[in-house]
Amino acid sequence: MKLTVARIGRAHGLKGEVTVELHTDIPEERLVKGSVFETEPASAGPLTVVKTRTQAGRWYVVFEQITTRELADAARGATLVIEGEESTDDEEWFVHELVGLSVVKPDGTEVGKVVDLQSMPAQDLLIVKQPSGERAMIPFVDEFVPEVDIEGGRVVVTPPYGLLAGEIPEATGETHGTGA
Repeated sequence: MKLTVARIGRAHGLKGEVTVELHTDIPEERLVKGSVFETEPASAGPLTVVKTRTQAGRWYVVFEQITTRELADAARGATLVIEGEESTDDEEWFVHELVGLSVVKPDGTEVGKVVDLQSMPAQDLLIVKQPSGERAMIPFVDEFVPEVDIEGGRVVVTPPYGLLAGEIPEATGETHGTGA
């Protein structure tokens, strides 16, 4: 099973250095000199890490096969993947295990499908493609994602009002007007 370690971002400088969007909690172990990564699409790799550095919280990588800005620009968007296993912890999932799961509210109302999980400084965001085609970003915390059922193929969400497209506020019983 393929696991995504990072996605190649923008070129930095003229000698092929690139930024990477991390999809791993342990970049200092994965992105070490000499590491070889398969890529998706496969035509972008394999890629061998020559050196890495961090600056202002962003990771920069130099690959043996990317030596010019033009090659770096061409590699943008490719993902670095490794062969991995499925998670063994009941409260821990890999992105590939979540992508494609149905997303529903507790009452069974369909919300959409999981298309990605973005790692952010405060918490991860579950990216959900709704039937309308719009994407919702739901904080991946117990309060808003109380259930993940990999075997059942679904994720139950209780997002706060406003995160999903087309939501209509519930009637509060209050009337608004000028009165007569």
